[in-house]
Amino acid sequence: RGGEFQMVQLWVNLPARDKMSTPKYQAIENDKMSKVPLPGNAGYVEVIAGEYEGTKGTASTFSPMHIFNAHIKKGGKAGFRLPADFNTALLVIEGEIIVNDTIKVETDNFVLMANDGEQFSIKASENAIVLILSGQPLNEPIAAKGPFVMNTQQELMQAFSDYNSGKFGYLED
Repeated sequence: RGGEFQMVQLWVNLPARDKMSTPKYQAIENDKMSKVPLPGNAGYVEVIAGEYEGTKGTASTFSPMHIFNAHIKKGGKAGFRLPADFNTALLVIEGEIIVNDTIKVETDNFVLMANDGEQFSIKASENAIVLILSGQPLNEPIAAKGPFVMNTQQELMQAFSDYNSGKFGYLED
């Protein structure tokens, strides 16, 4: 009855010291998200984690990161200032954007930003929704297979063993 449903599920790698923390899921409903209006009625930015223009998101994180969902009207523009040493990426969920007045990006495309500056802008060529992800690099080794991301092959084998022996719990019918 309500039309199309869109969602993005994010899995975030944790620092080694936090890998054995109790698992958690954070469902952040739309009405609980902080929203920052863009100048000139150009749209708004939902702040999921981190901070945008002095407004903080509600998601808790184990390492410093910013996650925003920008809703930009056709012709509207949004500016972002993120730490230069963070890894930053954009995912165009809907519409078409121009990054830094030069790079055109269409729906379902992912843009990995270079860590060479703190500021960038997004202009919408048509109404757009853009997921902005930015986080401090962990600079730790990665060993991954299936749903598990650990730091060593030994930790990865232990995670599979724990899973297979039921240490992660069981689903009930």
